[in-house]
Amino acid sequence: MALVELIYACSSKFPDAERFGLTAQIRRAAVSVPSNIAEGAARRSTPELLRFLSISRGSLSELDTQWRIATRLGYIKPSADIDEHIDDVFSMLTGLMNSLQARGSAR
Repeated sequence: MALVELIYACSSKFPDAERFGLTAQIRRAAVSVPSNIAEGAARRSTPELLRFLSISRGSLSELDTQWRIATRLGYIKPSADIDEHIDDVFSMLTGLMNSLQARGSAR
């Protein structure tokens, strides 16, 4: 299951009082990650792609923080699966950014 799908499934268990708070925030951050990757790729320039990948990585860090807050508040149980997904996506984004930066500086 993709990270966004996991986040939506888990956040559906949050208290109703959080529907417009943490539930909305965590879902927005999760959707922002692939959305910014897509927008950056559509710009068709490496500097623009790098900028949007950086924004995507920031959204992923925001998601990680919100996930930890939800866990500490007891809304969900800790999930190694989601933690692993977040770490994997962060690593992939970092690797792609490093590769694009190295390719750009080699010109």
